Amino acid sequence: MELPGYELLTLMIPVLLFSFSMSVTPGPNNVMLTASGANYGFVRSIPHMLGITAGVMLLMSSVALGLGILFEQWPVLMTLLKILGSGYLLWLGWKIFHSPPPEIRTETAGSPLTFFQAAMFQFVNPKAWMMAISALASFTLSGDAFVTSVVLIILAMAVVNLPSIALWASFGVLLGRLLKTPRHWRVFNRLMGGLTASCVVMILI
Repeated sequence: MELPGYELLTLMIPVLLFSFSMSVTPGPNNVMLTASGANYGFVRSIPHMLGITAGVMLLMSSVALGLGILFEQWPVLMTLLKILGSGYLLWLGWKIFHSPPPEIRTETAGSPLTFFQAAMFQFVNPKAWMMAISALASFTLSGDAFVTSVVLIILAMAVVNLPSIALWASFGVLLGRLLKTPRHWRVFNRLMGGLTASCVVMILI
């Protein structure tokens, strides 16, 4: 008979791999972080990154406490979530699309997402919901090990998520160094705004 401690230990490798694959692959968060890194730099994007990770942890905790069951009992809530998520992504895409080049940007013309905005976005981000529900449904252990396994899964997700999304912000910083003229910036921001808005397709399918 396997001991709970051994089960928890063997659980971590697949959880870490799952967390990495979900965190590092393209999605709304990573597209927006690429744009943020290019436009505002890595340091100013840190609250955005921390907000994403904190939001994912809060979302997973909420799902573990039973929030996910509500979506099973009332599917209309998922429809509402998709509508809210789509609307917010379209608004963010519009903001990025019309973001001016850094040299002519003012404080009111644009700013990176705050910690709170990034954290709250996870609750209308379908990829974050899929990640939270899939991780908890696939890897939690039953019995006395349930709570411990939930805590470990959430911590593993946080440990992997933050450096994974930081790669996208760093990629954005590198791209920003290649953009030499206002025209380059306009093309880049319109592309990133379009990609952000196109994430709505992922929500609706």
